[in-house]
Amino acid sequence: MATQENKVVYGLKNVHYSKMTIDQTGKVVYAKPTAIRGAVEISLESKAELVSFEADNEVYYSAPGTSSYEGTLTLAKVPDAFLVDILGEVLDETDGVQTEVDGAKTSNFALLFQFEGDVNGTRHLFYNCSASRPSVASKTGKEIGTTELAFTASAKPAETVNDKAVVKTKTTANTTTAVYNAWFDAVYVKAPAVG
Repeated sequence: MATQENKVVYGLKNVHYSKMTIDQTGKVVYAKPTAIRGAVEISLESKAELVSFEADNEVYYSAPGTSSYEGTLTLAKVPDAFLVDILGEVLDETDGVQTEVDGAKTSNFALLFQFEGDVNGTRHLFYNCSASRPSVASKTGKEIGTTELAFTASAKPAETVNDKAVVKTKTTANTTTAVYNAWFDAVYVKAPAVG
């Protein structure tokens, strides 16, 4: 792949979600990523708080705390499949009616997306996301509306890199072509070191 780093990033495309489950052994398993068409904007804010300890009348120790993100994904429309797969809505196969039910079991998911760049697109992955139900709104007229999906991304359970819980990852100018090209085929999980 290109070894030159992007100078700027812009645009949003290739948004996908992948339902996350945990198998009987405690291992995280991801479904094949599903495309979400109509992405308009994504905005995530880090919620990592600084942990500090005071001693000797000064800050004796400080370090970043648990890392998580909160944000919104603005879409032309939240896909019905996402509402069923992730937010637990029920689709009646006989009459085609989809229903939100009280106490629905929601599922966590990985969120994959791409920012364009002047050299190459940067592909991102948040491993452990949970979403809130989107608002229901529209208005008379021909102006096209959007829907905001609020979500939180936190550390991925049961998997670590250098003994640290994994929150997110992204491609760089040095990412191999094979990894870059397969980014939206399956959720990227770093292979364990051998030896």
